Amino acid sequence: MVTDIHKETLVIKNKSLIMEESCELLNNIDKIHTTLLGYERIKKNLGLKKTDPVRCCIDIIKDNNLNIYRKGKNWYCKNRKTVITINASSYTIITAHSVK
Repeated sequence: MVTDIHKETLVIKNKSLIMEESCELLNNIDKIHTTLLGYERIKKNLGLKKTDPVRCCIDIIKDNNLNIYRKGKNWYCKNRKTVITINASSYTIITAHSVK
């Protein structure tokens, strides 16, 4: 049986782990890149014309109103407008989508 104290401890530990994980991504932000196919896919998905998609994604990731979490082998960076998927070991942006 999980008591209220244990639940609170689990919540604090989970929040701490999430903050630690997001710090890991932010500390390695200079490693974020994408492939040539990813470059075109992100431009298309986000409707970018002349903007560098990697720079655009990095700017979104630096935003304070972003939810960053890791699920399996990928990071997910989500705000009200965009979801960015990044491989956790290589820091390769896999895709980015506008939220509808």
